[in-house]
Amino acid sequence: MKRVLIFSAILFLILAFKPAQPVPSAYQIALLKYNGGGDWYANLETSLANLIKFCNEQLKTNINPEQAIVEAGSSDIFNYPLVHVTGHGNIIFSNQEAENLRAYLLAGGFLHISDNYGLDKFIRPQLKKIFPELDLVELPFNHPIYHQKFEFKNGLPKIHEHDNASPKGFGLIYKGRLICFYDFECDLGDGWESAEVHNDSEEARTKALQMGANIIAYVFTENKTN
Repeated sequence: MKRVLIFSAILFLILAFKPAQPVPSAYQIALLKYNGGGDWYANLETSLANLIKFCNEQLKTNINPEQAIVEAGSSDIFNYPLVHVTGHGNIIFSNQEAENLRAYLLAGGFLHISDNYGLDKFIRPQLKKIFPELDLVELPFNHPIYHQKFEFKNGLPKIHEHDNASPKGFGLIYKGRLICFYDFECDLGDGWESAEVHNDSEEARTKALQMGANIIAYVFTENKTN
């Protein structure tokens, strides 16, 4: 996160002397590449790209339109204010990767996990490896993440049926700060995909993008380190 702030300061100085130059993107968000055999690339083609476009249009953010791909153990992860995780299958973090993710989150980074159906039983023990002292807790409907630009009075929207259960938003909270948001029985990541990928209704896709924009807004404005 410090690298992002330093970059932003340098960018400001450059623009002060070259006002006619186009403004480069201030931030980039990343998709997490992980080991274990699960399909981290499940929504690679259009999901984050569509969310970024939506946020830049609706929130007037200046996010790089191209997603980054970052490995769990890479020092590059500190360049991204938000890292997105998705997939259907197994996910394994080595001890080094768990330590790196912990350092990233404690430094101000944010993890958004979207269960693409089948990830739940694998991701929970891996989160325990990162933060053994923390438990995932269900966020109440009055949590600020549901009330940014778009209002979700009843929490997460239901995008895909999966087990026909109600969608739930879980979080890891460290010293009062939400550092990880996990959408379960919801499938936001699929909802961000282009219409032809899953043939979701326009209403469902819009709700998914709006909730995704709320996550981005929350991370950029309210998710501060102590």
